[in-house]
Amino acid sequence: MGFSTSSILKASMADASTLSIATWNVAAINNNPFEYWITIDGHAEYEKLMKDIELFLENPGDKDILVKEVFTEEMFSKLDSRMTQVGWESVRSYWKDQFQDRKIISGFMKDPLLGSKRLASMPDRITNTINVVGSSEPVCRPTVINMYAGDLSTLSKWWDAWEKFMFDTPLKIDYKGVEQTSPVYKLLKPISQAKYPAIMDDEEKVSLPLQTMCGAIFDAILVHMMNTVSKPGEWQPLKKTMVEALNKKKVPNTLKILESTYSSSDIITLQEVSSALIDLARNSKIGKNYHVVAPADLDATRDQNSAILLNKKKFPTLDGMREISSNVSASFPKDVKVPVASGDILAIAAEDKDSKKYVIASFHGDTNGLATIPVLDAIKKAMASEPDLSSRDLIFGLDANTYEKSKPGKTQDVMEWGRSYVSHDLTSCWGDVPDAKNYTTYNARTYLQPQLNKACKSDQKKEKGDINPKVRRGHVQLKNRTRILIILPCFL
Repeated sequence: MGFSTSSILKASMADASTLSIATWNVAAINNNPFEYWITIDGHAEYEKLMKDIELFLENPGDKDILVKEVFTEEMFSKLDSRMTQVGWESVRSYWKDQFQDRKIISGFMKDPLLGSKRLASMPDRITNTINVVGSSEPVCRPTVINMYAGDLSTLSKWWDAWEKFMFDTPLKIDYKGVEQTSPVYKLLKPISQAKYPAIMDDEEKVSLPLQTMCGAIFDAILVHMMNTVSKPGEWQPLKKTMVEALNKKKVPNTLKILESTYSSSDIITLQEVSSALIDLARNSKIGKNYHVVAPADLDATRDQNSAILLNKKKFPTLDGMREISSNVSASFPKDVKVPVASGDILAIAAEDKDSKKYVIASFHGDTNGLATIPVLDAIKKAMASEPDLSSRDLIFGLDANTYEKSKPGKTQDVMEWGRSYVSHDLTSCWGDVPDAKNYTTYNARTYLQPQLNKACKSDQKKEKGDINPKVRRGHVQLKNRTRILIILPCFL
């Protein structure tokens, strides 16, 4: 798993001009206990299981059977019938001509084009874990890679649960402040060719039933794989242990860290925050001490939102506070597609008890960091467009997702990022020139997650893992500010 320790620039809190600021990406979307290589004391079976999964996917041999031997014709026919009943077009021709005779590993799980089209990973992202109104526990799709607690010991048990989940389970969801009750299949979003160019015109038109079918095939293969490399009586209890430790206690543990470690902060910016965490924060000790500000376009489906916490001692009221996130989005270049989704940006204009005015922004960058510079440019452009904003100090907390060794046009170089913020007369807690070797992220994905192109072999975690100056969590104190400041927390 990733590790981080905060880098602190110390200053006397007795000085009235000092601001204490923390920022943290809490990674709301990750509810897969198997996604990253970890160490579990006293559980040698974990390492064996993960290596066996790696072997199954890398060298399946005669285990690389046909898709239709796992996700059967009977299952597909039932699925196709359910999809046409809700008004979607039949995808039987795709099943017959393109999918049923593929090999489960070489032809499906490891097909890079399938990954580029997001036909399996998109439905997984949306339906993996769903927060529902009135429940402290989320609802999970019947699959190996989330907190689902049902019995997955056979494919028939999995299929019965999966079909009911997708089509017969109405869920009450908070959608931008409005409660809606909907079956799960209605949460799926069309896959746009504009965003994912690999998808073909005809596939785009039927992307809803096509991704539903691919999602079902994907989950069926996972269940088959787990019951092939291990016994249900072994891997399912292990998963339960991991879920209890890593996932179920995530939100309350996150709140405890905020309450204990960062309780003296004047401003806390958070990224990848779930709507459940926002609601719980408002009704916890955090809510008593902080104004919890969430974006107007909060996305409860994708459930990765930026948020800002303002200490009530420093910001007694929200009088005069206004959200300017839409101003930022409107400042993007018209001819450039910036990879930003709903809820990723939260920018506000706020005033503290001493009448000091700020623009405070929280931003969750894309994995490759390609939105980081355009978002900063847009914030500065939005500020320059209004006299009331242009004179304010900027406090910007983000996960920049920058790289030590970037790929031009594909990943964001950390040194280029440094030059960018300096060009706006900004500095950071790294100073004007970042240290490219100041790694803030150290993690390696396993083979048990939807994006196998990111998987690391058990003996290549260090060489192939994500080890970069990306930034995830940090705390900085600013004293006697003479420049507008951008907060880029640094972990050593």
